Amino acid sequence: MPTVTLIYVMAAAVGTFVIAAVVVGREAHRLDAVAPRSVYIPEEAAEFVAEYLPQDSQARLTPNDLERLLTLHMRWLHSNGLQPANVVDRRQDIISTVVISEDTVAGYLLGEAEREGIEIIDDVDVVNVVEAHLAYFDAIGAVGPKAFTT
Repeated sequence: MPTVTLIYVMAAAVGTFVIAAVVVGREAHRLDAVAPRSVYIPEEAAEFVAEYLPQDSQARLTPNDLERLLTLHMRWLHSNGLQPANVVDRRQDIISTVVISEDTVAGYLLGEAEREGIEIIDDVDVVNVVEAHLAYFDAIGAVGPKAFTT
């Protein structure tokens, strides 16, 4: 009788291993197809951008103005389909290359800043904010590689 028990124990161990291997393999495959989660935290983004800015821009922009510019930038991203509403466990379904031109974003932000009453003393401050904000996105893993033009 002990031999039969030993056979059942061995069969149970092998069965458990096979089930675990299948589940782990399936989950690894599923997670490989899902976009990694990049969490945008507004307070962290504002702090990162403020520290990344050159000293001249830091001196000219108030923290409130900086936060408003970052919010406007996020609105621009959303309006251009670069900040989708539903991204949790979403498959990587980007089929075309999306290129963000810092000049386009800076121009948009300058116009919106004027419309919103944000005082911009030097236009280069907005360019610096865009550059720093994109660096934050890169730091949290929210962007792909830079496009090279020929």
